[in-house]
Amino acid sequence: MIDLAFTLNGAPCTVTAPPFAPLSDTLRERLGLTGTKEGCNAGDCGACTVLVDGAQACACLIPTAQAAGADIVTVEATSGEIGAVLARLRAAFLAHGAAQCGICSPGMLMAAAHLLVREVSPDRQAVRDAIGGVLCRCTGYVKILDAVLDAAQGGTMPPPMPRAGAAVGADVARLDGVAKLDGTDRFGADAAPADALWLRVVRSPHARARFELGILDAARLGLDAILTAADVPGLNAFGIMPNLKDQPVFAERHVRFRGEAVLGLVGTREAVAAVPDESLPIAWHPLPALHGTEAAQAPGAPQLHDHAPGNLLIEGRLNRGTVAPGAVTAEGNFHTGFVEHAYIEPEAGHASPTEDGMTVFACTQAPYMDREETARVLGMAEDAVRIIPSACGGGFGGKLDVSVQPLLAVAARKVGRSVRMVYSRAESMASTTKRHPAAISARMSADAEGHFTSYEMDADFNTGAYASWGATVANRVPVHAGGPYRIANLRNRARAIYTNDTPAGAFRGFGVPQAAIATESLVDDLAAQLGLDRWEIRRLNAIGRGDTTHSGQVLHASAGLPECLDALKPGWDAMLSQVAAHNADAPRLRLGAGIACMWYGCGNTSMSNPSRMLVTLGRDGALTLFNGAVDIGQGSITVMAQICADAVGLPLDKFGFVLGDTALTPDAGKTSASRQTFVSGRAAMEAGLDLRRRILALANAGEDARLVLEGTRLRVGEARVIDLATLEAALEGQGRYDPPTTALDADGQGMPYATYGFAAQIALVAVDMALGTVKVRRIVAAQDVGRAVNPALVLGQIHGGIAQGLGLALMEEFIPGRTENLHDYLIPTAGDVPEIEVHLIEDPEPEGPYGAKGVGEPALVPTAPAILSAIRHATGVTLRQVPVLPHRLWEALRA
Repeated sequence: MIDLAFTLNGAPCTVTAPPFAPLSDTLRERLGLTGTKEGCNAGDCGACTVLVDGAQACACLIPTAQAAGADIVTVEATSGEIGAVLARLRAAFLAHGAAQCGICSPGMLMAAAHLLVREVSPDRQAVRDAIGGVLCRCTGYVKILDAVLDAAQGGTMPPPMPRAGAAVGADVARLDGVAKLDGTDRFGADAAPADALWLRVVRSPHARARFELGILDAARLGLDAILTAADVPGLNAFGIMPNLKDQPVFAERHVRFRGEAVLGLVGTREAVAAVPDESLPIAWHPLPALHGTEAAQAPGAPQLHDHAPGNLLIEGRLNRGTVAPGAVTAEGNFHTGFVEHAYIEPEAGHASPTEDGMTVFACTQAPYMDREETARVLGMAEDAVRIIPSACGGGFGGKLDVSVQPLLAVAARKVGRSVRMVYSRAESMASTTKRHPAAISARMSADAEGHFTSYEMDADFNTGAYASWGATVANRVPVHAGGPYRIANLRNRARAIYTNDTPAGAFRGFGVPQAAIATESLVDDLAAQLGLDRWEIRRLNAIGRGDTTHSGQVLHASAGLPECLDALKPGWDAMLSQVAAHNADAPRLRLGAGIACMWYGCGNTSMSNPSRMLVTLGRDGALTLFNGAVDIGQGSITVMAQICADAVGLPLDKFGFVLGDTALTPDAGKTSASRQTFVSGRAAMEAGLDLRRRILALANAGEDARLVLEGTRLRVGEARVIDLATLEAALEGQGRYDPPTTALDADGQGMPYATYGFAAQIALVAVDMALGTVKVRRIVAAQDVGRAVNPALVLGQIHGGIAQGLGLALMEEFIPGRTENLHDYLIPTAGDVPEIEVHLIEDPEPEGPYGAKGVGEPALVPTAPAILSAIRHATGVTLRQVPVLPHRLWEALRA
């Protein structure tokens, strides 16, 4: 430990800290400045960006000793020139919706501030360069660039709050945005009891092995406890499927993937870090591992789970009509790999035993599911476990499965005191779920006029070592695989296969993005065979209002794909003309235009999918929405409040909030499957309407009476005033909504979803024919959102989905053991994301709140196939494996 002094945010500061501890750790753990985030501790993500002597730097790379005498500025700064610049940036970020989950926002602000104190009027490329070292997984960077340029010109204040009844449809600034921009939002690693011990998990270095444990002497190693499977007081298993809990908290004598938890070391932070894994008495006996679905299904392959003969977890099917060849037929085999969620916040949290149970504070997308899983592991009743979600620094499906929650709960139960943990980036990437790799064989036919006549698909999805969301993927994909087109005859099969790879789970689309890559490529094939324009063949076959889906469901409303395609037509024609003009004399750098469509069912597939909301008007005049829908950056805190405010008829700025706590809020279901705006939003609307009915009944007023809330006085209409302080209890409004669906029969026929999102995108790419590199120059998206409750937030979701789709197409490939960091695993930077134009198509959904439906996942699905279509247009080469890495394209160009 050393004593050192430096200037911190304009004031003298002294601290005692380990000399080689990262400066980011000293700022956070010793000085309490948790606005500086840690996403990688390797200088890859930029979340820890601070200014050191006027220059931006990654605080995780600076030994604390080097800070002696330095001038350090963090996101918490408010004074001087840098404080004024940060204030302008915060206001602009809030006005533009440039912060979504918020985990990268402090780093973005500091990088932008470094630019603006040096350049008065930077251009867009200068801003892109300045923030290029800070990764964002949510926004697609578009609104961040807009906000920085705005701040450079003096800044824009967030729009005023809408009047009563006008919240839906307004660009309301994110209601939780200020905390994301001033460093006060509390993510999983940002808060813990001061006396909490630390937990570090020892994980398997082998993909498949048996092992024996020797004598584990915690005291000899300076630890408080060493946890094994024997320390789990309840069921040593968890999982998503109600009747299949196949993943252990701690492995027992056998591991099924590299990164599986074997032991837990509990003690002081220094003690758990000081124990090398190789010093622990674990005798490993490696076994041949099954990597990939082909190996897992090979004759004689070992069975990885007793309940899964042939390593088959589940098979989903859809059969309709009679498949037969058409006038033209296209077919192909397609392959996608593991894709990492790469949220910038690694999993983190803490657990504390209570008198009669356990409280867990952690990042999550599904607090009530976490409560159920944690209670089962502890052997407790569910109501004895309380889950308090932290701010969630990105999820995209990866924080639907439990991660730290059962580990922390077991540790806290064992030692009888609070325990905290933070996954390292490598640990997060090695141990948590991924997008399912897929091997897809598909065939599609059309008649001579271009009408699609049949579609067949056979797909194997690698679900990894444990089930996770494999069943959901296998059941959802057959429903969607034929694409958003009128097709009378289909045969679709999807299988989830166990392997010894990293478990695959939920990731923005549940297998639909993989299937869309195959389908949209075949649509291009058919268009080429028939001599049709690629837009034309899609418009000819686009499913719309009144049509019947592949599962036999009639779309009575909100089916806006034809309108999406119509919105893109002028841009498509212009793009084709631009490509033709450029390529006439450009043999090396060739342009290409591509197009793709998608559809996506909002909510669970043919399952009950309820959400509940509660709004109260207290005797003190406090109007409070109890909202259990976790906001992972998509803006549900704001959207739920906008919907509820209009339903009640009171201004949005009158609302307070209780968020996500399982002890305080009703169960709003998980944040996934593009369900929160549609399902929980409808529940929020019903809660608001219920409260309004109660108020009107109490005042004996008509339905159109105007409400005015002033302190504890509630004016109802022109004549009646309710003195809330005189009431016996608070007024309550409760809302519940479960979308109407039906079970699918053996042929996949039924009503799997109450509504669908639709979208189409066109992409312009530049391909270097000598190097095999691809640069996406422009994407234009049109998306049917039903009703845009908050257009600014909707645009942010679409931008972010497009950026993730670009990564899927061109750069992202997780390889266990090789790409477990953010410099070997690449995600799009500000320099990779192209110009994006968005057309919002509003075809209202009657079941949705004020016509709204989900938007989060549909934005990603068409991007990769549109890019592949554009590469093919530029080069004449059809790529059927993603990502299209330069060496793969280079080889294909020369095949």
